[in-house]
Amino acid sequence: MNPLQRLARNPTAYRWLVLAGSPLIEALESVLRFLSVGRVGVLELVGLPGVRITVSGRKTGLARTATVLSAPAGEGLIVVGSNWGRRRHPSWSANLKSAQRVSVRRGRQVFTAEVRFLTGAERETAWATVLRQWPNYRIAESLAGGRQFRLFLLTPTA
Repeated sequence: MNPLQRLARNPTAYRWLVLAGSPLIEALESVLRFLSVGRVGVLELVGLPGVRITVSGRKTGLARTATVLSAPAGEGLIVVGSNWGRRRHPSWSANLKSAQRVSVRRGRQVFTAEVRFLTGAERETAWATVLRQWPNYRIAESLAGGRQFRLFLLTPTA
């Protein structure tokens, strides 16, 4: 585990990042993506399992890209709309909720995936999987004012 990953996994440091550092992290993400022509962002720098998703905007139809933490689940990936524990869902999650397919970039691998919005028991199982990988989601959840994070399963298509 690299020192940045150790810092990010520390609950106290993560709470500070969520409360005060998210604008800094978001700006750093933009700069890193620009300088590396999209190949490297904050999650890769820290050593966390992230993906870049590109989905059509539900209103504009324009391609929208977001970097999100991911958790493996069978043949697919689970992504969480935590939005840094803010009280609103992230805009990418609304676009993903209305999409059937999404383009996913994981490292150098790019693939198309089927999108499934998770609810009920399936969501609870996925949430437990995500928390095992990233327990700090509990901190973000406590700050979100009772908002239930949207969870999506992205399954690669043939």
